Amino acid sequence: MAFLLLTAGVISAPTIGSLRRNNTGMKAQATASQGKATIESRTLSVRIDQPFARVYEFLVDPANWNKWAFGLGKSLRRSDGGWIADSDGGMLKVRFTARNQYGVLDHTVIRPSGAQVYVPMRLITNGSGCELLFTLFREPGVTDEHYNADADFVQRDLNGLKELLEK
Repeated sequence: MAFLLLTAGVISAPTIGSLRRNNTGMKAQATASQGKATIESRTLSVRIDQPFARVYEFLVDPANWNKWAFGLGKSLRRSDGGWIADSDGGMLKVRFTARNQYGVLDHTVIRPSGAQVYVPMRLITNGSGCELLFTLFREPGVTDEHYNADADFVQRDLNGLKELLEK
């Protein structure tokens, strides 16, 4: 199952020309995906017994995501226009939030169709360690079974991250 299918609010939008690491448009995407009603969501988390700064430095570099975020696609890599990944449905573009002091790690997956999947993700301090929070939105028409499978897949990736960073 592809992580990009994770039911995080889909927005039909034209292809984004620039995939620089920035926050521009992410709030607008979140708002647009929600329309006038809220969408069912689930926040998944994992506690990591490592300092916030160490975990954030690892996560803020998209080159590290191939080590743990297997559902994002295969071979996440830098291209001339930003970050791309291979998926079962074709080439994905991925935009990441710029480095910040707040632990915001939001990203947007742009499918070959141009549909955008906004994925809110936060790293917060938890005692001497930290906790990563991942919000999974349910796309319209997704069955309970598919939504639960997506959540399980995301949780496996989060648990894999924990295992990797606590070695």
